[in-house]
Amino acid sequence: MLNTKYILKPRKKEEGLIISVMSRHTLKDGKTPDRRIIKFVNYDLWLPIFAPPLKLVGDYYGGLPWEEFEQRYLNYLSQPDVKVEVQKLAEESLRRITTLSCIEKDPEKCHRRLLAERCKEYQPGLVLSIR
Repeated sequence: MLNTKYILKPRKKEEGLIISVMSRHTLKDGKTPDRRIIKFVNYDLWLPIFAPPLKLVGDYYGGLPWEEFEQRYLNYLSQPDVKVEVQKLAEESLRRITTLSCIEKDPEKCHRRLLAERCKEYQPGLVLSIR
């Protein structure tokens, strides 16, 4: 099973392994640590390879339409070295409950949803819970 969640929501036992898929754990200035995000409280493992490239994040916050962000992020996930890691994540999520977490509250416009959906493409039997 593969879940997604807002990283600041309280953790639940049924979420299994919680993986932060954020590029950094900072405030919007990109420098100041976000002290609300604490390893083993909000997440277990940090895998920034699944985060959108920083330029893409900057472009999105600068006004890039979601549809273009989505396409560019999916292209990033298709790069050979990243694709291998996504496939490993999908396989691991068949064996244990895994939750992808990020700072965006709405999963509809968050890369964690796109990543989870890409995992399901590689492992069609994977059950998704997008939150």
